[in-house]
Amino acid sequence: MTISNNQRRKMKSAARLYAVQALFQMEASGQTVDQVMREFEDHRFGATYDDVEMIEGDLATFRSLMDGAVNEQAAIDQMTDRALVAKWPIARIDPTWRALFRAAGAELKKGDTPPKVVISEFVAVSEAFSHDGKEPKFVNAVLDHMAREAQPEKF
Repeated sequence: MTISNNQRRKMKSAARLYAVQALFQMEASGQTVDQVMREFEDHRFGATYDDVEMIEGDLATFRSLMDGAVNEQAAIDQMTDRALVAKWPIARIDPTWRALFRAAGAELKKGDTPPKVVISEFVAVSEAFSHDGKEPKFVNAVLDHMAREAQPEKF
């Protein structure tokens, strides 16, 4: 079966959301990356919750984000710290945002996707977790700083 470009784009967007959720779950539960990835790939991609079917995630994107976020976590966290004001080191921010910055940082460091696309995609993901509507602006500002550091030649 051939997948349209629009469907492929939606699957990549879903993979970004799943990566943020998986990284959050790893931190909250202490599970290994392999355990969490297996759970997501086997049970979360395309699952149905409250009669709503989740979209199938792009497996290659999901795996790349997870591997990059785990293998480059120290460097990504340092990059995130530099993007945050001194009063808000990464250890003090909500684990959801840590997971998001790690997934986005992995994609920014890999450099295959234009930074503006990465920022836009992860700002959209942040809207799913936003409580008061202010978080996406915060995420946008931090990711913009991280993108300029990771790929300065693109700005």
